[in-house]
Amino acid sequence: MDSITYAREEIAEATHWWFVGRRSLFAAEISEAGIRADARVLDIGTSTGANLRMFKHLGFQNVTGIDLSDDAIRYCERKGFGPVHKGDICAMPFADASFDLVLATDIVEHVDDDTGAMKEIARVLSPGGIALITVPAFLTLWGRQDQVAQHKRRYLRKPFAGIVSGASLRIIKSYYFNYLLFGPIWAARKLISLLHIPLDHESQINNPLLNLIMLGVFRLDIRTAPIVRPPFGVSILVIAKKPQTA
Repeated sequence: MDSITYAREEIAEATHWWFVGRRSLFAAEISEAGIRADARVLDIGTSTGANLRMFKHLGFQNVTGIDLSDDAIRYCERKGFGPVHKGDICAMPFADASFDLVLATDIVEHVDDDTGAMKEIARVLSPGGIALITVPAFLTLWGRQDQVAQHKRRYLRKPFAGIVSGASLRIIKSYYFNYLLFGPIWAARKLISLLHIPLDHESQINNPLLNLIMLGVFRLDIRTAPIVRPPFGVSILVIAKKPQTA
């Protein structure tokens, strides 16, 4: 992402409905997986610190971040989140089996070699460790946000699960989420494209009342998506485990 996009996200991540809702979803999945607060955690693609904020709130004591952008690292440091290392998801500067929990949330779609990225996630994950991964779904949702975020692709659940499994990770669960807002988001993105509305970040389309309404809908969504397992959604979540070795 460019500097302007990081600046927009830095403002939005603390309160915008999408970031707040995702943190609630991730925290619930981490709790269900039984991850302790003293676990060794890696957040890949920290951006401006959305997940690092969650881990700090949850009381995790051993959290490391990595991002390729100096802008992202600077924003995280400014907020007191870290340490955040500079590095590439496809060649991370960490030893094998360094982490008990790895998050790669909306990062794999940024790289050319998503298969290699997944294998790197598996490499740094300890035997028995958990990976929480999210990616954007459905090419029909491609829009301005994908462009400014420099996405390479959007995924479907089963093919993406195949990439995860191909890295020798055992999938515990996978499902689409943000399905309740799929229609409105599709329509908004088509309208933005049709009217050529200039946006640095989709978070610009917001106000306090709209944010409250969207957060309420999204909270209902993330509570029901793991149970309903809808056939579509704006995003895909995968929880995977690295098998114990002999």
